[in-house]
Amino acid sequence: MATIRNPLVDAWDFLTRTPGLETPTNYRLRGELGRVTRDGATHDRRQHKPTLKGDARIWFYVEGHVVYLEQVHTSHPNQTK
Repeated sequence: MATIRNPLVDAWDFLTRTPGLETPTNYRLRGELGRVTRDGATHDRRQHKPTLKGDARIWFYVEGHVVYLEQVHTSHPNQTK
């Protein structure tokens, strides 16, 4: 019996274990989008693509051992076009 992969479960697993790992589907955003400031601290804003087609996006940043989900897009966000 084949195992069916769930992209949301895979994204959760990746983001809780290795959010800073650079891969073709997980990387820092470029330019001004690549930084986010919260409570006076600046962080690298990263993007994770949880689907095979790569159309969905999760924008997040990491502070210490905590991953903060900032935005979740079900299609390619206009800001990065």
